[in-house]
Amino acid sequence: QVQLVESGGGLVQAGGSLRLSCAASGRTVSTYAMGWFRQAPGKEREFAAAINYIGSTTLYADSVKGRFTISRDNAKNTAYLQMNSLKPEDTAVYYCAVRSNRGATMLAYEYNYWGQGTQVTVSS
Repeated sequence: QVQLVESGGGLVQAGGSLRLSCAASGRTVSTYAMGWFRQAPGKEREFAAAINYIGSTTLYADSVKGRFTISRDNAKNTAYLQMNSLKPEDTAVYYCAVRSNRGATMLAYEYNYWGQGTQVTVSS
């Protein structure tokens, strides 16, 4: 079993930056892909970014490409999401997820473990 805890969310002005962290416990996730999803009020959960087990492959939603960077530190069992040039439309609860497979994917149903989420609010 894998437990995930997200941190780093908060309130930021448009154009600002935040760095989210996702700490995994229960077992090592070094052989698993990890992803970040988000859910805005009144909307469905959507894919943001994903990374394969060794960090050699990353995937991004078009809406965040060029602004967000996903990374991981397997020694710390942790993934990160660096978010720059934030926009009000980035406001959402951000969820970390782990897939019991080495390859990254944009598909939420492929992920087996989920965190509780961290709120990101971007003011205009």
